[in-house]
Amino acid sequence: MKAKKVMAALLAMVMVVGGVTGCGSKKSDSDDGKGSVYFLNFKPEVAEVWEEIAKEYTDETGVEVKVQTAASGTYEQTLKSEMAKNDAPTLFQINGQIGYQNWAQYCADWSDTEIYSHLVNKDLAIKGEDGGVYGLPYVVEGYGILYNDAIMQKYFALPDKAVDISSAEEIKNFDTLKAVVEDMQVKKDVLGIQGVFASTSLKAGEDWRWQTHTMNVPVYYEYKDDDVTDKEKLEFTHSDEYKNIFDLYLNNSCTDPKMLGSKSVDDSMAEFALGNVAMVQNGNWAWNQIKGVDGNTVTEENIKYLPVYTGADGEESQGLCIGTEGFWCVNSKASEEDQKATLDFINWVFTSDAGKDHVVNDLGFIAPFDTFGEDEVPNDPLAKIVMQYMNDPELENPGWVYTTFPSQTWKDDFGAALLEYAQGTKTWDEVKSGAVEEWATEKEAIQ
Repeated sequence: MKAKKVMAALLAMVMVVGGVTGCGSKKSDSDDGKGSVYFLNFKPEVAEVWEEIAKEYTDETGVEVKVQTAASGTYEQTLKSEMAKNDAPTLFQINGQIGYQNWAQYCADWSDTEIYSHLVNKDLAIKGEDGGVYGLPYVVEGYGILYNDAIMQKYFALPDKAVDISSAEEIKNFDTLKAVVEDMQVKKDVLGIQGVFASTSLKAGEDWRWQTHTMNVPVYYEYKDDDVTDKEKLEFTHSDEYKNIFDLYLNNSCTDPKMLGSKSVDDSMAEFALGNVAMVQNGNWAWNQIKGVDGNTVTEENIKYLPVYTGADGEESQGLCIGTEGFWCVNSKASEEDQKATLDFINWVFTSDAGKDHVVNDLGFIAPFDTFGEDEVPNDPLAKIVMQYMNDPELENPGWVYTTFPSQTWKDDFGAALLEYAQGTKTWDEVKSGAVEEWATEKEAIQ
């Protein structure tokens, strides 16, 4: 009897330990051995689309696909948190070589994968010193100054306009843009708008358009001047040009600069969609936001683009800022089954008819893969304009050099400094010197 009791106790202990181990181990495979996918999405504005894609794929294949979306401006923080868990993302995003340096130990090699073989321009991929491919670009995008041409045409029809041009298409440099914008701001009541520009959203986590996208332009020109692709020490030689466009946004807006710390990207996109303003800086991904606003008045034929002019020499031939910060990585620490499931999911998205339909028509992606035919391109108006700029041989479209920015901390601190400048508590010289000093510090920290 004692022996039986001892054996029963040991068996119970084994079962308890086994149960505990099972709860704490990484969930790697589904019950049928197919593996599963956990995608940590970067862009909140397309979260619902990815959830729909995941559901459709699961319904078709039986493979579980979980999609979680990080809040705006918190992706790196969320990724760190999720990667520390047993059930970590199997598919995540880095923003270029800097991101790869941070996450290299988690990045599997794409070299021998089917989807990499379909990448049209393999120079776009993130590569390691060993020649492996560790970041896969999945979309090409563009951004600039969106404008509502219905409002612009109303302005250009005014008999007392201060500029001698007849359409927004004739704006080819900062000086002309400034003259048009400032005159429109004076005539805002006649035009029926609250200001020319939507709110320059400087709320923490919502300021990426200014600390990243706008800053891309002066850094692009500094790299071009020095014939480099990165710098350990930024000089911010084009800071006056940044100040040109930033001041124009601040001083000709629908919102008092002192109130911008409470404004979000959604606020500014709603202001544009409702016809309260004529212009807003954003990318082609913004069309889904604009058309989804209740009461939207901006039609497809009236939404157009201008480059982000700053006053740089030769900017008359400048186009939109076109490139990608979106590089997917498969978690090398996930189980083989989960890695395979993740690659199969990606292949389905970019090669199957159903997946490509979502990519083109729901996500509005300009995909960089040869699996897409000439007629498989986004039908939204902003993506079409980006493609026109891409295919214009007379234009120089600044690349997305902000993938070389030293860290999210640098961007966040630069954004905070911009808010202080907007509120009048920091001078521009202080903004510039802070950006330069912290750039060098943050670059040194990642060596």
